[in-house]
Amino acid sequence: MSMPSGKQPEAGPFARAVSAEFRAALGRKGISAVQLARMTGMSRSYLSKRMRDEAAFTANDIEEICSALELSLLGVLQIAVRSAAFEKRQT
Repeated sequence: MSMPSGKQPEAGPFARAVSAEFRAALGRKGISAVQLARMTGMSRSYLSKRMRDEAAFTANDIEEICSALELSLLGVLQIAVRSAAFEKRQT
């Protein structure tokens, strides 16, 4: 899997909501970020940076992680949209 290189923009509300849902899913499934990196072929540093919201996941990343964790892509996106909208209303 090819990963973007160079400086990536900081994660916005939607990207933070996606990573929050992935962190929650990892907790529910008892899977570590290291295991997820192996499952997806992403490097640990690439994945960690995105899980810490220092950069956003790409659409390809989201598809790959949903597949690896057996999550509904539509479900993750719906949760993220609601969460990001709520965060926006709070600011």
